[in-house]
Amino acid sequence: MSETPRPTDIRIRRKSRVLRLEYADGTCHELPFELLRVYSPSAEVRGHGSGPGTLQTGKADVMVEDAEIVGNYALKLGFSDGHDSGLFSWEYLRQLGDSQQRLWQDYLERLEQEGASRF
Repeated sequence: MSETPRPTDIRIRRKSRVLRLEYADGTCHELPFELLRVYSPSAEVRGHGSGPGTLQTGKADVMVEDAEIVGNYALKLGFSDGHDSGLFSWEYLRQLGDSQQRLWQDYLERLEQEGASRF
């Protein structure tokens, strides 16, 4: 079982509202705060079973207010709406980055299906 490498550089870009992750292999991901918030790995968002979890709405303007590295395996993010219960493992962050376009499109489609808004 191979371990997902920890990013070599982690930066919170408040003006552009992205978490920038750089990896030793040259990969760089810029994850929008809104994407991170709506795909938080917390039970509050993902639910306790299978399925799509709880649709997060009104998160277009959410900010990352703080970040803390947890051990050698995760990043804990604190959001401006008070959400801070998800631990973003290095593996999960890499998956979010690698699948960002598909996940964003899935989110927008789900909002439309449920008549909800990002704002």
